[in-house]
Amino acid sequence: MEAASLPTSAAANPAVPLLDLASNDYLGLSRHPSLVAAAQAAAEAEGVGAGASRLVSGSRPVHAQLETALASWLGRDRVLLFPSGFQANLAAVTALADRHSLVLADRLIHHSLLSGVRASGARLQRFAHNDLAALEQRLQAARRDRPHQRLLVLSESLFSMQGTSPEVGPLAALCASHGAALLLDEAHALGVLGPGGRGLGYGLNGEGGQAEIALISGTFGKAFGSGGAFLAGGNLVMEWLLQCSGPFRYTTALAPPLAAAALAALACLQAAPRGVQLLQRAARWRTALEAAGWPRPPGTGPILPLLVGDDGCALALQQRLEDAGLLSVAIRPPTVPEGTARLRLVLRHDLPEGSLERLLTALGDPPCR
Repeated sequence: MEAASLPTSAAANPAVPLLDLASNDYLGLSRHPSLVAAAQAAAEAEGVGAGASRLVSGSRPVHAQLETALASWLGRDRVLLFPSGFQANLAAVTALADRHSLVLADRLIHHSLLSGVRASGARLQRFAHNDLAALEQRLQAARRDRPHQRLLVLSESLFSMQGTSPEVGPLAALCASHGAALLLDEAHALGVLGPGGRGLGYGLNGEGGQAEIALISGTFGKAFGSGGAFLAGGNLVMEWLLQCSGPFRYTTALAPPLAAAALAALACLQAAPRGVQLLQRAARWRTALEAAGWPRPPGTGPILPLLVGDDGCALALQQRLEDAGLLSVAIRPPTVPEGTARLRLVLRHDLPEGSLERLLTALGDPPCR
């Protein structure tokens, strides 16, 4: 395993003009005038930081406005804000599981969710990636062995290093049929996937005969172009989080400028959803990469992992793109399994015309084959 290192080009030498094919700013909102103006106005009116936790003196009107607007947009009872997605996932898992629980997790879930399982003290079993048959076998065995234990299933609606998505409707129905709570991390899907960019869990809140998702986690640091995160769910679990969750109660509140920018981003999404166009572009890129001899990147979203396999080849490919003025980062173990190093290409709504042609020229023929 090679040691991790920070990318040197974009961060350390901002004078080098690189086309960004690495960040999660999917909709190009981080520099949108309305978000910048909202953040500036909030900083001038409220200060840069909140100064305390929400339950002391950190709450601002913009926090409540954002929570209310998000809850309405997502069709959930309540929303609570967190300074980071990592904290939100810690809070979510520990709200739904304890040392008497069994957690069944997709094998490729994010590290923050695994950290939440460890913090909860629950037992952990993992099932094959997006394999509902494997999950069903584990659920059946769990109910047979301990009929009354609390079960929690963890998955994501768009896996950040694979670009893949589960069948969320059948996943929720399967969990409901075995009395298991489902926590769905929508961090990379919100703004892009689902009706109006509301994520793949939209509508699965137990109404109209739908199977229920107990909690949805999401972030503002990706398609929303800001920073911070949230949890959305029913009144009971959200009240428990407010009253009892350490990751919510004992941390400084989300910075007001970030909350204001996220609120402006939500208004942009509601006025003109951009996800459909981005998905259409992603389909064209996948087809072009496959036609050029590369393995077709899985999934349908804006994350296009170009599987290379060998760590050295992935790093060489990263350097080749950088030399051509393109920024994309090689992803290696332990972030992905051994032998599956990849170049993680990320599409954005605001990429200039001709970006695909530049990429294909820079990539050249597939290496290490």
